[in-house]
Formats: sequence, structure tokens, C-alpha cells
Amino acid sequence: MTATQAADPPLLRADADGIATLTLNRPGQFNALSTELLDALQAELAKLGADETVRVVVVAGAGKAFCAGHDLKQMRANHDKAYMQALFKQCGRVMQTLAELPQPVIARVHGVATAAGCQLVASCDLAVAADVAKFAVSGINVGLFCSTPAVALARNIGRKQALEMLLTGDFIDALEAQRRGLVNRVVPSDMLDAEVRRLADSIRAKSLTAIAMGKQLFYRQLEMGLAGAYQLAGETMACNMMTDDAVAGIDGFMNKKKG
Repeated sequence: MTATQAADPPLLRADADGIATLTLNRPGQFNALSTELLDALQAELAKLGADETVRVVVVAGAGKAFCAGHDLKQMRANHDKAYMQALFKQCGRVMQTLAELPQPVIARVHGVATAAGCQLVASCDLAVAADVAKFAVSGINVGLFCSTPAVALARNIGRKQALEMLLTGDFIDALEAQRRGLVNRVVPSDMLDAEVRRLADSIRAKSLTAIAMGKQLFYRQLEMGLAGAYQLAGETMACNMMTDDAVAGIDGFMNKKKG
């Protein structure tokens, strides 16, 4: 490794037209989630949460892979239970922060997403994949059940499908991932950026306030009983109706119908 490579930041951020793209930047390690990369992700997500100029966040990967999961080399070099507990707590915090961000987060999956990399895809709000992308929670192949990826995976796809992936470690292709609900859209590789932008543009044209309120409600109600979910949803709708965006939007719609 050259001195320049060693100094490369593990995470890159680029902003354009209200869209912030975070690129996992460890191509030589297939963007494995080292503690340094997780730290960088957490710090950047915290900044994004307070940045009202950003309407949509895109998570991408540099090099051939989207993300190959945790950095196994780093984990073996720190074979201590306290280290492992801190690592998985840190990773879980990053995944939860993705859901807590007011902005929708789109995974741009151009290549392989395995183990915690598949967890990252599942933790993003939306995902667009190239048709060559592949997905697996493959820890079981080295004697490690992907317990933390299971949390996100089981909240995206059916139980039996999730367990099959977790128990076998087998890969599924992008179209199968779409069929199971892990990704939203699948396109040829040369159309991936255009499709991500198309989805981001559709979202960023909407009310920032309504999107933020709706995203928060969506994840909170998933963990509630039916009565509690409707109570929370009703309160959210009532608050949303009081916002300037909703008033202007509804008045504009009604006036357009009259015209």
C-alpha cells in the first residue's frame, strides 16, 4: 500500500442538488466496515441529520463491491469479547441512525453486499441495485451466524426467506432480492446512477417536513400494536395538516381543480 492509499479517508461525501452521497472508500478491502469506517459513517450521519439543505442521502461503495461486511482481519486482530461487544454496538448504532435520519436514505448497490453489507442495504430506507449485484448473509459459512444482520434482514423480507439466507449463507441475485423485498429497483449497471437519481429526484421534490414526519412515523408504528399504531399515525397526520407545506399544497390542489 502506498502512502497516498494509506491516507485515503474511509468515507467520502459529495453533495449536489440537495442529494448527499456517502461512498464507502475501502475498495481494496471490498469496503469492509472497519471501526474507522463505522466512526466516519456515524459522524457524517450526525451532520446530515441537522443539515436541512440535504433532501436525500445515497450510500454507495467504491471499487468492485458495495460492502463485504465487517472487517474480519481487524476483528481477528482484536479477539476480545469487550472489543466485539463495542464493535457490534457501534454498528447497530449506525444502522439505527439511518432509520432516524429525517432524510430518506437510498442504497446504491453496484456489486456484492454480504453479511453486514447486506445489513446496510436492509437498513437503508430504499435500495436500487445493478442487475449484477449479489446479496448474502454468509457468516454461517465461517461458523458465525449473522445475528445482527438478521435484525435488519427480518424487517425487510419474510421470516422463512430470511432464515434460509441466514442458515445457508447462499447468495441471491438482484432480481431475487427485489422479489423478496430487499431492494426496490434493479437496472443494468450502466443505468444505475440514472435510476438512483430518478428516485432521489422524485423524493426531493416533495415536502421536507412531510417526508421527515412520515419516515419517523413509518418506523415507529412498525414496532407497535394496531391500536397504538393508528393513534400515533392519527396524531402525526393531525400535526402534518397544520404545517405550512400541507396548507399550501392542499390549497393549490383545490384551486387547480376549480380552474
